[in-house]
Amino acid sequence: MAERKKRTAILISGRGSNMTAILDAAKDPAYPADIALVLSNKPEAKGLETAANEGIKTVVVDHRGYKGDREAFDTEIQKVLLAHDIELVVLAGFMRILTAEFVGQWENKMINIHPSLLPSFKGLHTYTRALETGCRLAGCTVHFVCADMDSGPIICQAAVPVLDDDDEDTLSARILVVEHQIYPRAVALVAADKVSVNGLRVTIDQGNDPIENEKAQLVY
Repeated sequence: MAERKKRTAILISGRGSNMTAILDAAKDPAYPADIALVLSNKPEAKGLETAANEGIKTVVVDHRGYKGDREAFDTEIQKVLLAHDIELVVLAGFMRILTAEFVGQWENKMINIHPSLLPSFKGLHTYTRALETGCRLAGCTVHFVCADMDSGPIICQAAVPVLDDDDEDTLSARILVVEHQIYPRAVALVAADKVSVNGLRVTIDQGNDPIENEKAQLVY
């Protein structure tokens, strides 16, 4: 008997390219996450159309209707997640800062991808900062979400070289390629209960990998 898949929600604010990578991976019958919901804070988000075309349930909780009341906005999102029996939350370009109370309800059950090799370059403008400081390596990090921004336990990372002629566009494009490789893998690992958290340290059970993917630049 096949193991039950973990009901997963993806939260987006825009085109959802990482969402699309995860949806593509989830077409494999062996993928351990059931993408049951895509939620956006923007009704015009292109990713909603992509998800709907794949037969995924979509919901909009427009933050602009909450007049800056973050608690009320997060409460509405929580109601939607619970109504759909969500077990795992995946942030994929969701451009809202969530309250500590909301995050606390999803401890070790909500993950995010950040376009830097954390703990370096938390927050915004990661490509510019990597170039300005002369980094020879840049990349992305999948991590559990905690109350402090971009500070949760790290699940996995992928590195890319910073080339001498790079600008923000070329560097961001190179990082996005590896984002699309590691995020579906990280979602699968968490959904398959192969990730253990002890403080800020994450341990990965690498036996019986839940999906096949490129491993060349992936660091567990």
